[in-house]
Amino acid sequence: MLIDFIEYQQQQFDEMASRILAEPEKYLQFDSVSDFYKAQWLDDFPQGTVWIATGLDDGAEQFDAIIRYKNHYLEIYHAQNTTLKFGIQDSENIM
Repeated sequence: MLIDFIEYQQQQFDEMASRILAEPEKYLQFDSVSDFYKAQWLDDFPQGTVWIATGLDDGAEQFDAIIRYKNHYLEIYHAQNTTLKFGIQDSENIM
């Protein structure tokens, strides 16, 4: 039996993103960008996942983050409300 590790890791990413979508208050508690990068749950994403965050430092009240594995992504926007967007980008338009 052959295992497609890329597909398996994409499934792991999707499962973790689904957990965050289901309970954002459990995962999205940050006072600074540094707190985001220290979040232990980031290690639950598969190897090869990348993330970037902006905001929160210097008194900013807005937080933006993108977590991506291949063409699967989770976008987090937090200002007065938190908006999460999970999706799969067209493979021809990947960054």
